[in-house]
Amino acid sequence: MGQTVSTMKLTSRGDCNRSQLSKSKSMALISPMQSEEAEELDRSSMDGLSDFISVLPDECLACIFQFLSPGDRKRCSLVCLRWLRTEGQSRHRLSLNAQSDLQHLIPSIFSRFDAVTKLALKCDRSSVSIGDEALVLISERCRNLTRLKLRTCRDLTDAGMSAFAKNCRGLKKLSCGSCTFGAKGMNAVLDHCPALEELSVKRLRGIIDGAAAEPIGPGVAAAALKTVFLKELYNGQCFGPLIIGAKNLKSLKLFRCSGDWDKLFPLIVDRVTGIVEIHMERIQISDIGLEAISNCSNLEILHLVKAPECTNAGLGAVAGKCKLLRKLHIDGWKANRIGDQGLIAVANSCLNLQELVLIGVNPTNISLGMLASNCQNLERLALCGSDTVGDAEISCIAAKCIALKKLCIKSCPVSDHGMEALASGCPNLIKVKVKKCRGVTSEGVEWLRASRGSLAINLDTGEQLDASASDVGAQDNAVEFPPIVATQIGASAITSSSTGRSTSNKLLGLLSGRSIVACTLRRFANSNSSTSHGS
Repeated sequence: MGQTVSTMKLTSRGDCNRSQLSKSKSMALISPMQSEEAEELDRSSMDGLSDFISVLPDECLACIFQFLSPGDRKRCSLVCLRWLRTEGQSRHRLSLNAQSDLQHLIPSIFSRFDAVTKLALKCDRSSVSIGDEALVLISERCRNLTRLKLRTCRDLTDAGMSAFAKNCRGLKKLSCGSCTFGAKGMNAVLDHCPALEELSVKRLRGIIDGAAAEPIGPGVAAAALKTVFLKELYNGQCFGPLIIGAKNLKSLKLFRCSGDWDKLFPLIVDRVTGIVEIHMERIQISDIGLEAISNCSNLEILHLVKAPECTNAGLGAVAGKCKLLRKLHIDGWKANRIGDQGLIAVANSCLNLQELVLIGVNPTNISLGMLASNCQNLERLALCGSDTVGDAEISCIAAKCIALKKLCIKSCPVSDHGMEALASGCPNLIKVKVKKCRGVTSEGVEWLRASRGSLAINLDTGEQLDASASDVGAQDNAVEFPPIVATQIGASAITSSSTGRSTSNKLLGLLSGRSIVACTLRRFANSNSSTSHGS
């Protein structure tokens, strides 16, 4: 039942159908009753050809599965043994509930899913997670693993991570959060996985705080490492040797990691010269660290979030040397240490700026006007929790930001007059989001919508009209700009999201034109014929 029908069988079946058809016509001259029986036999034979999926090669069937959501793939695997086998062998991404009772299921799971290259092991905080023995067993069956995500696997130790690293040397991405192994386990990965490109470490409880902490890195992985993301670590500076040794590092993200980063950044930028992206949130850094970062001449993206020791002088130093800056996010945390002076430096030097997010910063018409005039490529602008951004500032933006496409205004003293200014300005504007602005009413937004019918406007008055960026929190003020130009979604991305369509509808939609089937059958017919001639 689950095997692909060969071209020879298809040919013989077609010949048989044609012979039966001619036979039925000839029998019609002999006996009407016999003719009816022959026609019924012919219809039953032709119905066999309508089952196109049975003759579809496993490769095409696997390709169809890639377009289905995880739930639909599971349902497809219950159709027949062939679909079960094909779905399992074509699944490269797997997410498992990593509780302790998973261990005895590992052999059967990875016998079915024997091509997994991306694995997520997640356990909830109230359960006992898998231990070293289970992780080693997985590594023995998934030696081609390229991505591993560990969440709340608190029973894994340094020994288990070391054994895993020795078996999965092709690992390219490692993400671990709320785990309890420490520096020895992390160093084992860095010493045995030379292809590691991305490392994400969050809340790694096994790292000792203080001077006694064992340094992490660099290891053989440092040469390939391109992204390092550290979050909520008691002593994130123990990763200093790894960061300094990663000469090809492109992206560095530090979120709420304790330690004095002013001392480490001069060492980092002295060895790592190709960094293009730096995210810093609630870390101990001042203008000294920003002065060091200014030597990253290739820097394109800078996020400076809730760093009250950073001032206009530090931002000006970065702007003066990092002329390739495209995206700048600043959360001033209402400290008023970054304002017009720092933003004017950005306007004078960073002419390629495309995206600017200001949270808890109080710019005026002076800096906003210079940014709008000098940064002709500015397409995305967000102003949140500012006491100085009112109707006059919005009018300035509307008059001068010619390239602006997306504008977000939150918790600012803007009124309907500011919305009126947008009606005649920013000719390329396609989306406006207004949230918690006391003076903006639904009537003003409706008037703007009527004036510019193509403009997408999102108004959220909110119940709490608090203009303080620090009070509402980082997540509430976070602004993300998706790509303006829609990109084609890959099969892997579609697999991880559900579209709401049933499996049967998706399969019918993919096969409605029969073009994929016809094309595939022609290719297989040609390949089989050429093979038969060659033999």
